[in-house]
Amino acid sequence: MEFVSAYNTFFYSFFAGGLKDFFLLILPFAWFWLPPILFLILWHTYRHYTLKKYLADTKWITLEIKVPREVTKSPQAMELALAAFHQTSDKTWYDRTFSGYVRPWFSLEMVSIGGVVRFFVRTPAFFKNFIESSMYAQYPEVEIYETEDYVSGIPSNVGQDDSEWELWAAELELTKADPYPIRTYIDYGLDRDPKEEFKNDPLGTLIEFLGSLKPDEQVWIQILIQATKKRFPKTGGPKGFWGNTKHLFGFREKQDWQAEGAALLDKIMKRNEKPKPGEFKFNTLSSSEDLVAKAIARSIAKQGFDCGIRAVYTAKKDIFNKIRVVGTLTSFKQFSSMDLNGFKPKRTTAPFDYPWQDPFGTRTARIKKRLFRAYRERGYFYIPYKIKPFVLNTEELATIFHFPGRAVETPTLGRIESRRGEPPSNLPL
Repeated sequence: MEFVSAYNTFFYSFFAGGLKDFFLLILPFAWFWLPPILFLILWHTYRHYTLKKYLADTKWITLEIKVPREVTKSPQAMELALAAFHQTSDKTWYDRTFSGYVRPWFSLEMVSIGGVVRFFVRTPAFFKNFIESSMYAQYPEVEIYETEDYVSGIPSNVGQDDSEWELWAAELELTKADPYPIRTYIDYGLDRDPKEEFKNDPLGTLIEFLGSLKPDEQVWIQILIQATKKRFPKTGGPKGFWGNTKHLFGFREKQDWQAEGAALLDKIMKRNEKPKPGEFKFNTLSSSEDLVAKAIARSIAKQGFDCGIRAVYTAKKDIFNKIRVVGTLTSFKQFSSMDLNGFKPKRTTAPFDYPWQDPFGTRTARIKKRLFRAYRERGYFYIPYKIKPFVLNTEELATIFHFPGRAVETPTLGRIESRRGEPPSNLPL
């Protein structure tokens, strides 16, 4: 009891006396420290307001891409089409500060509604012609339509107690650092354009899964992309505290993902290791190290996108099937490699392992609501859904989002039945 009394006396004297004395000490200098604090608060509030206003004023549209029955091109065609999405304009500091302008982003989406597989692109309306021209240039037989957002067909209270619809959602991340590539279509030999019967399309597993859904079941896959920016590196110095590069006062500098990849190559190939006196250095790599080094070098040679991936499974509560959750996550396994990179869940709507972590279900309901709203608004890179992205290059993106050929024979894949032909050039006017 004496210990408890002394403990209480100490904290009472600290909070009642120490803080009071400290406040009285700094109060005469309020003219010095209060204006900067108020300025920072007002500045942050103003930037937050201009950003929200800019995002609210941006008109978004949904483009549905209908795939032809015959797709003879390899996913490399999608690599070229993705060039239109690599928008790097940041405009001026004035536009960013007073207009709230931010670098544009896009959403590549694969959706199954009752087992019917469809492809969508969600884009700011300003870029509609850029997107259509880029797609038609590589896939002249596709058909692109502006359509209503399919998300609007699901009630906003999905996953809540008062809804007849249940919801599961997840955000994915990479298992390793950004420069490590996932397993791409080149690793599957699709860059050589083999005959259809010899193709092994890594997207086939995901398409087959999407096509297996029953009526009143839906799975949505959303790949949000934005031309990559410089940011603080994930890999650090010898102790992992500072970045690979330092600023004037020892603070980390922002760097791009190619610089991070170059640092990883130096580490793998031991370029910075100096031989001991009288020792001759041999730069020999094991077969695994050589494979990783070549893959990273090929990866960082291509354009990169900051990315975020979300997956949603929703269905009527009486038919909600948890095996679909497993199937959604497993469908990304074919892009993974033990030596290189892969995908894993970062955040899901079922984050709690034990009932006492969320005894009333309110935390889970809140997470479901937030993830659904983030998907619906395609939010990832900016407030209020800002999340640190990962980087995929054009080769990796084309692997997980392209139009499959006849090697993928899912009957419910929404292909165009007839081939579109051009009118004769000698028709009378």
